[in-house]
Amino acid sequence: MRYLPAILLGRLSRFAVRLIRPGGGSALPGLIVSKVAPGILNRTLRSFPKGLVVVTGSAGKSTTTKMLVALVRAHGFTVFTNPTTANIKQGFYSSILEQSNLFGALNQKIAILEMDEGHAAELVDEVKPSLVAILNVVEDQLDRFIDPALVRHKLEKVAKSATQTVVLNADDQNLLIIAESLEAKVIRWFGMRDQVAASKLGYAPTYLPSLGRPNATTTIMTLAGKSVDMAVHGKHIAFELPSRGAHFAVDAAAALESASQILGKAFDAKLAEATLAQLPPVFARGEVVQINGIDVEFILVQNPASTQLNLDNLPGKLDRVMFAIGRDVHDPAWLWTVDPEKLSTVDVVTGYNFAEAELWLRHHGFEPELATGDLAKAFEYWMALPEPEHGMRTVVFSADAMRRIRRMLGFTSPEEVVR
Repeated sequence: MRYLPAILLGRLSRFAVRLIRPGGGSALPGLIVSKVAPGILNRTLRSFPKGLVVVTGSAGKSTTTKMLVALVRAHGFTVFTNPTTANIKQGFYSSILEQSNLFGALNQKIAILEMDEGHAAELVDEVKPSLVAILNVVEDQLDRFIDPALVRHKLEKVAKSATQTVVLNADDQNLLIIAESLEAKVIRWFGMRDQVAASKLGYAPTYLPSLGRPNATTTIMTLAGKSVDMAVHGKHIAFELPSRGAHFAVDAAAALESASQILGKAFDAKLAEATLAQLPPVFARGEVVQINGIDVEFILVQNPASTQLNLDNLPGKLDRVMFAIGRDVHDPAWLWTVDPEKLSTVDVVTGYNFAEAELWLRHHGFEPELATGDLAKAFEYWMALPEPEHGMRTVVFSADAMRRIRRMLGFTSPEEVVR
């Protein structure tokens, strides 16, 4: 009964917000519950028999978490998790609100949560995770974190809080530095066999002498397009990734290693292979949608590294491309560190930072037909252009532009994505 008023108030506010804004309604209800019943979060996260798993790092959290949740559920576990846009404390309250009963109780076996780097560091002061998976450190949100070293220090704190296992990326020197401080922890590693490919993943430099690479127990053996072969504790796993690029293969490796640690001897390599082969992409990460019967691919970019990786993995000779950079890019100057050589054309540039993006594109020889901050006008104009001769229509956008465009088109649920 203790949390009944908070749950009722939160659900009422969520209903009211969604009447006005379909697909929204997660931020305000979570904030309300956090103010009315702040203790519900810690109580809930301590209540799972198999503990709390934290997935964090600069990039890849959403994809890795979705893969890991699918793997653990396929093995028969019930899982409490959070949507990909709810990876801060307020979002955790919203997830409890959506998945609990009226008294705030949950009956899942394990919690697997994607967590923002900063909020994870705060939460582990009060709730200790059983397993922490840290993916990488890249130059990201410099207006917020100032320097990648600050992110590394926050992630080190999260790693030290793990009561059982820490899963780390063997190819990121930042995480090797973190590992040196984890003297009494069980550490397991994932990574790529091809070190040349690994070096192109954009991990932030440490400006310190390089540490020797540890042996990974989950290793990406080969990658061709979306087809990936991995060795997981000596077992061979091969499947098609939901999205293109080595960074998605690394996310899958992190998920597989984490799943093997959670499940132990119950981990079934063939079941894992079949599960990942059927998993759709996280929304906007290579998501293909139909708009008036026309296929359109959505590609989310969030920082210099992810922008470069996603552009480099585009199919060649795309004829219809829209580039949309929103308010979330506080300093669009980082665009100048990205080389768009894999783009063959950009028809339309839009979003809050369209002018800066247009200047960057024109410097590289592109001549957009339309440059405007009006997303609706830009999208309508772009969709009216003739059908492409090569590939499908492709939207490359930042998170703010992505949310606005998906909402504008009526794609309000992240669960509606299919492979």
